[in-house]
Amino acid sequence: MRIRQARAEEAEALTALVLRSKAYWGYDEAFVAACRDELTIEASDVAEHRIVVAEDELGLRGVASLMGTAPSGELGLLFVEPRAIGTGTGRALYRHVLAAARELGFTQLKIEADPNAEPFYRAMGARPAGVAPSGSVPERTLPLLEVDLSPVRDGWLQAWTGGRRAVHLGNVAEFQAQFGELSEQARGESAHYSCLSAFASPHPAVLVLPRPVPPSWIGLLTRELAWDPVDVFDGLDAPGLGAAVLARPALAAHLRGLGLPLVAWGKVPAFAELAGEELAPAALRYESKREAHRLFVRLAPDHPGIAVPRQWTVRNRWAATRAVRARARRGHSTVVKTEHGAGGAGTWVVDGNPVRLPHGPLLLEEHVPGHDLTYDGIVDAAGVVHDVGVAVMDVRGTAYQGATVGPLVVPAAAAVVASRFGHAVGEQVAATGYRGWFDVDLVAGPDGRLAPTEINLRLTGPSTAFMIRPGWTRSAVATTSSAPSITSRSAPAFPDVSWTRWCAVCRAAAPSTTPC
Repeated sequence: MRIRQARAEEAEALTALVLRSKAYWGYDEAFVAACRDELTIEASDVAEHRIVVAEDELGLRGVASLMGTAPSGELGLLFVEPRAIGTGTGRALYRHVLAAARELGFTQLKIEADPNAEPFYRAMGARPAGVAPSGSVPERTLPLLEVDLSPVRDGWLQAWTGGRRAVHLGNVAEFQAQFGELSEQARGESAHYSCLSAFASPHPAVLVLPRPVPPSWIGLLTRELAWDPVDVFDGLDAPGLGAAVLARPALAAHLRGLGLPLVAWGKVPAFAELAGEELAPAALRYESKREAHRLFVRLAPDHPGIAVPRQWTVRNRWAATRAVRARARRGHSTVVKTEHGAGGAGTWVVDGNPVRLPHGPLLLEEHVPGHDLTYDGIVDAAGVVHDVGVAVMDVRGTAYQGATVGPLVVPAAAAVVASRFGHAVGEQVAATGYRGWFDVDLVAGPDGRLAPTEINLRLTGPSTAFMIRPGWTRSAVATTSSAPSITSRSAPAFPDVSWTRWCAVCRAAAPSTTPC
């Protein structure tokens, strides 16, 4: 299903759809005939009333309109073809109209509802506001409802996409390949990890992926997270996702022509060309774990709650093995790192037991036991840093498993230290010319201080939780003032039957657990 602008030549067909939808509720022919004049759509109404339609391969599924002039307007029409009632078409059209109204500066909409539709609107967050006289039947009144369209409250959302829907590119492998050749296994793992790009903003419009994905996957996310329909372009694996899009001029023109923000999992030259952005030569400097550590050392003296673990370089894995064993004999574990890696790849915590390490050179770092945290932020187009938040990460060994965000999830004192330090890191990142999402991973050590371990100049697993939370709270908790905690969990690889089973488990779980 997709939602598009209606066309003037469709006015007659849309009128017929509206009348069939009205009759669905058991009204007799005389009643429907009495409503015909009010419900007739003229060709001139299509543009004037901002009429949109939902359609699928079988044809039109529904119609909706936005009437009036900002700041106050009216949801003029919302009718669904009887065959599509109960399939989510009405919800999708309703959310589409509200999103369009926000973009146009509306702050309130009125709805004169059919009595049969009033429960639907109230479930979607509209509130009763009295009654209104029927425009078709004398002495009949209709439920009157109102919807307040609060502006985007999170400043980082405005900085990220302007609060709008976006085009998401899952270019994980293409990003990682900038730092070294990827094995076939690594490319496969990157294709799996690219599923996280579905959450590159709170509300995707288009998703571009390197490998084919099952329709059930995006269908489930669309339903559970109250998204409008999402177009998916997949199977674009070589020579890299951004390059593959550029190699298809029609697709590139289509994505650009949507007029929506383009966001990628990570910045690469091909994406910069597609999005019309500049990628400064030094923009990804601090993606290096070596360079990130040097920056941490420079900044730490101004942040008393930060304790940077010692890090040093060894030439090869043999030297790493000798150093690790020597430290183990003294009772110390060691973190071994490659210079680049995502999601725990290229990182090992070694206590002296045999571990197969890459050839090198390698980075060795003091291991700090404790709870894993992450600070996430955005550097906007002007180089201004916006704080997104601090999350608790679930890390098993060195492998990322998930993250939780929300009130009281992170102790207040630790959140303040992490935010101040993360913001300072962001200012240095911005000075290199980098623009986009970034995070700083930290460990809350036994002494209460935070040990920064790496910078990620890209989207990450924890960013998923931050992206889900605004939409979740607007769609599922519309009447509450406080937002719930949101936990994002890594999903099994797809497409295969394990994905379907895993989705069933997630749907049966508590509502604070959201699949990614």
